[in-house]
Amino acid sequence: MSISDYLPVYRKNLTLAVPVIFSQIGQVTVNVVDNIMVGHLGTTELAAASFATSVFYVGMLFGLGITMGITPLVGQSFNSISQKNIGSWLKNGILVNFIASILVCAIMSSVVFFMNRMGQSKEVVQKAIPFYLIHVASLIPLMLFFTFKQFFEGIGNTKLAMIITIIINVVNIALNYILIYGKLGFPALGLNGSGCASLISRLIMPVIFVLVILRKSEFRIYLTDALRSGIEKLKIRRIVSVGFSIGFQMVIEILAFTLGAIMLGWISKESLAGHQVTISMASMTYMISFGLASGTTIRVSHAYGDHDRSELKHAIFASLHLVIAFMSLMGLLFVLLRNQLPLLFTSDPAVIEVAAGLLVVGAVFQVFDGVQVVLLGALRGMADVRIPMFIAFFSYIVVSLPVSYLMAFVFNLGAPGVWIGFVFGLSTAAILFAFRLKHQVHKFGH
Repeated sequence: MSISDYLPVYRKNLTLAVPVIFSQIGQVTVNVVDNIMVGHLGTTELAAASFATSVFYVGMLFGLGITMGITPLVGQSFNSISQKNIGSWLKNGILVNFIASILVCAIMSSVVFFMNRMGQSKEVVQKAIPFYLIHVASLIPLMLFFTFKQFFEGIGNTKLAMIITIIINVVNIALNYILIYGKLGFPALGLNGSGCASLISRLIMPVIFVLVILRKSEFRIYLTDALRSGIEKLKIRRIVSVGFSIGFQMVIEILAFTLGAIMLGWISKESLAGHQVTISMASMTYMISFGLASGTTIRVSHAYGDHDRSELKHAIFASLHLVIAFMSLMGLLFVLLRNQLPLLFTSDPAVIEVAAGLLVVGAVFQVFDGVQVVLLGALRGMADVRIPMFIAFFSYIVVSLPVSYLMAFVFNLGAPGVWIGFVFGLSTAAILFAFRLKHQVHKFGH
């Protein structure tokens, strides 16, 4: 196929991916506003928020990863010859994810007994614990919202979750202002006000989703189907198997980057700050790739359900074309503007020097990161998640971390050495995911 032949495929992939991208960007914007508002309370409050959210983020990613298991399973059923009983995936998914959210929250709550042993000051820990527990409680409605979100993405609707997410982002900012500073007659709750704003916002999200479903007849049929369906052990096993594998894979990846950041802290505070600047920019470009990967998961799951090998391959290649082009462009900008981009975050010359060096390594990092997440999205579309979980462990824990340590401390490359380890990990993952996907596509065709 020529590029012109791929144009309609690009369009289909982007139609699904763009709403996911906007949802991600909106959420990051809210996080930035949260930090600005909390930052006005004082350095201790900002440090407590940073500490608490860093711990919470690991558990949250695992929980949201579990909910993502529904998308490929729904997608394959939705576009298969028989589309009956799709709503049963929603009912069984809600059951699994609700129980999982309770268990994850119980485990996360127990972490408060160890937070005073994580090297933080007493004042920071005291303020972080209640803020953290409020966020832990908010994971239950958040996972319920994501259950609906992933179900509707499975049937090819990514816009509904995007609209709800953007609305709630605005509500969250308004509630932050009211509850943190005590406006409109409410008491000033400070840092905990920010936590309460997040909790209230996340409680509203699944409620809005249900109300929209009830108002729209084309959506209501799935809810009706779900209510009529029974609890099916086979579907529960599939949701657990796929969802927990995705959850563990996401935790493995974030753990590798967290441990890499700790290594950078061993070098110097400037190295850690430079890493924070660079990873912030890399995270923004990653969102575009993640959106493309989500669109790829949906397109592949539909083609898989239709037994259409040609459409499946075209959907995968189209996303790879788009992500390589985009990430290559971003990588080029990282290199050309390596001395200017860090100025958006800091004026410290030492931090700017570190960040500039990391941006050069980040240019290579970008391309492999984009490729691996799209390939992983394609594998998820085929509900192939168990082997990719082990590939992620090998790539990020067995390869990435030792290479980071060797490059940074044995070969004395410093901060760039840690990031070279990231490149090795991401490239290993991309290569192994590619081999796995080739095997799965070949098997699918026979």
